Amino acid sequence: MGKIIVGKNSDIPVGKMIKCSIDGRDILVANIEGEYYATDDSCTHSGSSLSEGKLEGCTITCGWHAAQFDCKTGKLVKFPAKIMDLTSYKVILESDNVYVEM
Repeated sequence: MGKIIVGKNSDIPVGKMIKCSIDGRDILVANIEGEYYATDDSCTHSGSSLSEGKLEGCTITCGWHAAQFDCKTGKLVKFPAKIMDLTSYKVILESDNVYVEM
């Protein structure tokens, strides 16, 4: 599919995350200390939008049942049951544009 623009770097300040839709798939893009990371936005436990949860460091906490994922890798960090990791995507910064490669 290639790389898809998801916004300007000014749209995603340090320590913040946004949700964007790419080809019908909801993607979360986070800015961690000036580096951009992208994962699926849907929690693998409940399907809730992770971008509506909390971002602390590189850990995303789901607002529904507190599942925690590493936004750099998509790996599950903490949850009482074993659930699937998130898919992570490559993020490319060109000039002041942020792209996600699918």
